[in-house]
Amino acid sequence: MLRIFADRGGTFTDIVAVTNNQTIIDRLANFTERFLIVPLPNKEWIIVYKLLSENPEQYEDAVIQGIRDIIGLTVNEPIPYQTIEVVKMGTTVATNALLERHGDRVVLLITKGFKDALRIGYQNRPNIFAQEIILPTMLYEQVIEVDERYDAHGHELVSVNIDQAKQDLQTVYHTGIRSCAIVFMHSDRYPFHEQQIAKIAQEIGFTQISVSHQVSPLMKLVSRGDTTVVDAYLTPILRRYVNQIASHLPQVKLMFMKSDGGLTNAEQFQGKDSILSGPAGGIVGAVQTSKRAGFELVITFDMGGTSTDVAHFKGEYERQLDSEIAGARMRVPVLAINTIAAGGGSILYFDGSSYRVGP
Repeated sequence: MLRIFADRGGTFTDIVAVTNNQTIIDRLANFTERFLIVPLPNKEWIIVYKLLSENPEQYEDAVIQGIRDIIGLTVNEPIPYQTIEVVKMGTTVATNALLERHGDRVVLLITKGFKDALRIGYQNRPNIFAQEIILPTMLYEQVIEVDERYDAHGHELVSVNIDQAKQDLQTVYHTGIRSCAIVFMHSDRYPFHEQQIAKIAQEIGFTQISVSHQVSPLMKLVSRGDTTVVDAYLTPILRRYVNQIASHLPQVKLMFMKSDGGLTNAEQFQGKDSILSGPAGGIVGAVQTSKRAGFELVITFDMGGTSTDVAHFKGEYERQLDSEIAGARMRVPVLAINTIAAGGGSILYFDGSSYRVGP
């Protein structure tokens, strides 16, 4: 049997396999320049393998290709899923989509009168003395103001106009948008109106419906709305990637690392939980390795090809609830990670007037 652990980074994908299959080990022993094999006391072996995350001329997905290479399969041979016990992954697919703004097209449905609430945000300015203020780009493409309202005590002030909501959603649907984020005032406690709109969106045919009382059931409209929009923006991209992996590994237990350092089943992996999936795996791995060596106070340093992640551990994982990643605000638990935009593939050069780091 095989147990697969994969870290799909921006530059490289690292795969660790644990197996008791002597046939696999005998074959890979002929390729010591590509595979690192370490024997374990319990008649198992650890296999370490690295390959490029993007190599479209050779393979469609690095993780699937890595599994093929370890088992010894050609491109067209199906993976014998019966021999694989579990696959656990960390991935930067959602992170890259957010950085490059390649997520799904999103429509935001929000309580009437609050159309610009997420754009205004909390008016936090990264540089308070900057004379030229560059506003962050919004992840949603269109906004529908829904005439509805609960007060803070749960009294319905304005009921949803079902016919108007259907008409507005149908108009947006015809533009090609298939993902919607639904964010209403006080819906963290009184979600009925969001549920009504979500049902209409589902009937019309929207494939991704993120409702704030499920995505981030906390008070504060802006934080809840930001998180819901991120979820609607990234979940379709993530779902396509997960389905692609799962199609090659039917009936295999497939799990993904979340931004908070936990694991979740592939079916429950959402965009809001995936932003730091890759870096979180590095922190958990470093901490667990250090604890086995007897260390309880740890500074982790994870250098990839394009970035470097640093974190701190003092007996428990440090997490933060509110964060801003790649210009997107979110309110979900994530590991406290400091990222530097320089990695093993970064080059320091002098442009004639100052030092630069790139590409």
